[in-house]
Amino acid sequence: MCGWGDVSPFNSSMLTNKKIAVLMGGASAEREISLKSGRAMEASLRRQGCTVVAIDLDETVAERLRREKIELVVNALHGRGGEDGAIQGLLEILGIPYTGSGVLASAIGMNKVMTKRILEAHGVPTPKYSVLRSDHLSASGFRELPEELEGPVVVKPVSEGSTIGVTIVRDLGAVEAAYREAFRHGNEILVEEYIEGHEVTAGILEETPLPLIEIVPKDAFYDYRAKYTKEMTEYIVPARFSSEVTKGVQALALKTHRIVGCRGCSRVDFRIDRGERPFVLEINTVPGMTETSLLPKAAEAAGISYDQLVAKIVHSAIESSRR
Repeated sequence: MCGWGDVSPFNSSMLTNKKIAVLMGGASAEREISLKSGRAMEASLRRQGCTVVAIDLDETVAERLRREKIELVVNALHGRGGEDGAIQGLLEILGIPYTGSGVLASAIGMNKVMTKRILEAHGVPTPKYSVLRSDHLSASGFRELPEELEGPVVVKPVSEGSTIGVTIVRDLGAVEAAYREAFRHGNEILVEEYIEGHEVTAGILEETPLPLIEIVPKDAFYDYRAKYTKEMTEYIVPARFSSEVTKGVQALALKTHRIVGCRGCSRVDFRIDRGERPFVLEINTVPGMTETSLLPKAAEAAGISYDQLVAKIVHSAIESSRR
């Protein structure tokens, strides 16, 4: 991969003189993964000579940030409250620079329906879908697919990550259970055409696509267990596609990143059908940052170490605040 320039860790006092907070944890369904991401980033920053305060998000966060005289926030929060524009809005009010995307891009990226609508408007391929609300469904509606879709389908909450509340439905008998599981996480759900083929993710770092990762779960479904249990999934980097397909997917990932308005880094998830046509599923505006997460895996394949990746993400936040 070319075009990265200097990928060395912090090489000046610009950041080591700043007091940095790593926000992690919180009360979302992705709390445990956020804590792992946050601790890994905290350790990296300490290795690189930074003054770091780790903060587990709660209602006192604004007071804590002021009391600690924090000059920069590294956002390692996943899910609601941390990835949906809420914490970003608070940090804007407090005037504290932060890593990752801003308020609007974060809100759009967290909402799968809004993301798909915006992508459709820009001609980006995404699977066919329907949106259901629990208060609009009759008892019989809980046992039926939307009329515009045929099976198999994927049923998912509109605003959750880490495959929480997601079910692949291959027969009508499983529809009601899938709906009720997704509705546990909100009163609006997404029912989406299931694309038979390959699961692929594309990281974006500083407006440059990283190598693609092909995800091959040992079970049929890349669910929460497959994501976070060792040896449950094989990750192939770079993904096993032709140069033409690879470049096309990377271009779509970068286009999605820009359409949503992301900055710093993101990760775009795809299904690639058996004809090698890519479909964007969603964008992650705060990708997982454990040392074995997908974005660090892709960065490593591009010759960027974990510490270098963290350095780039933090430098990007500084540059964004200057602009």
